Amino acid sequence: MSNGPYLSLVQLDERIAIVRDNIRQLIEQAAGFSGAEDEERSAERIAQQEKELQRLIKERDALQKKAKK
Repeated sequence: MSNGPYLSLVQLDERIAIVRDNIRQLIEQAAGFSGAEDEERSAERIAQQEKELQRLIKERDALQKKAKK
Protein backbone atom coordinates (compact mmCIF):
# COMPACT_ATOMS: atom_id res chain seq x y z
CA MET A 1 0.00 0.00 0.00
CA SER A 2 3.04 2.20 0.09
CA ASN A 3 3.71 4.77 -2.62
CA GLY A 4 7.26 5.36 -1.59
CA PRO A 5 8.86 7.16 1.29
CA TYR A 6 7.87 10.67 0.25
CA LEU A 7 4.29 11.12 1.39
CA SER A 8 3.23 14.46 2.82
CA LEU A 9 1.64 14.79 6.25
CA VAL A 10 -1.73 15.34 4.59
CA GLN A 11 -1.33 12.19 2.48
CA LEU A 12 -0.27 10.19 5.53
CA ASP A 13 -3.25 11.46 7.54
CA GLU A 14 -5.57 10.51 4.65
CA ARG A 15 -4.11 7.02 4.46
CA ILE A 16 -4.30 6.60 8.22
CA ALA A 17 -7.99 7.52 8.10
CA ILE A 18 -8.57 5.03 5.26
CA VAL A 19 -6.79 2.20 7.07
CA ARG A 20 -8.69 2.94 10.29
CA ASP A 21 -11.95 2.78 8.34
CA ASN A 22 -10.83 -0.48 6.73
CA ILE A 23 -10.16 -1.95 10.17
CA ARG A 24 -13.58 -0.81 11.39
CA GLN A 25 -15.27 -2.39 8.38
CA LEU A 26 -13.33 -5.64 8.72
CA ILE A 27 -14.31 -5.89 12.38
CA GLU A 28 -17.96 -5.35 11.48
CA GLN A 29 -17.73 -8.00 8.76
CA ALA A 30 -15.97 -10.43 11.10
CA ALA A 31 -18.80 -10.09 13.60
CA GLY A 32 -21.17 -11.47 10.97
CA PHE A 33 -19.00 -14.41 9.92
CA SER A 34 -19.32 -17.90 11.26
CA GLY A 35 -16.80 -20.65 10.86
CA ALA A 36 -13.16 -20.94 11.77
CA GLU A 37 -11.90 -20.39 8.21
CA ASP A 38 -13.77 -17.10 7.82
CA GLU A 39 -12.67 -15.96 11.26
CA GLU A 40 -9.04 -16.79 10.54
CA ARG A 41 -9.13 -14.92 7.23
CA SER A 42 -10.74 -11.91 8.92
CA ALA A 43 -8.15 -11.95 11.69
CA GLU A 44 -5.34 -12.03 9.12
CA ARG A 45 -6.82 -9.11 7.17
CA ILE A 46 -7.31 -7.09 10.35
CA ALA A 47 -3.74 -7.84 11.44
CA GLN A 48 -2.41 -6.71 8.05
CA GLN A 49 -4.36 -3.45 8.27
CA GLU A 50 -3.20 -2.86 11.85
CA LYS A 51 0.40 -3.41 10.76
CA GLU A 52 -0.06 -0.91 7.92
CA LEU A 53 -1.66 1.56 10.34
CA GLN A 54 1.31 1.34 12.70
CA ARG A 55 3.73 1.80 9.80
CA LEU A 56 1.87 4.90 8.59
CA ILE A 57 1.66 6.39 12.08
CA LYS A 58 5.39 5.80 12.59
CA GLU A 59 6.15 7.44 9.23
CA ARG A 60 3.89 10.40 10.05
CA ASP A 61 5.45 10.85 13.50
CA ALA A 62 8.94 10.80 12.01
CA LEU A 63 7.95 13.38 9.41
CA GLN A 64 6.40 15.61 12.05
CA LYS A 65 9.50 15.32 14.21
CA LYS A 66 11.70 16.20 11.23
CA ALA A 67 9.51 19.20 10.39
CA LYS A 68 9.89 20.57 13.94
CA LYS A 69 13.68 20.65 13.72
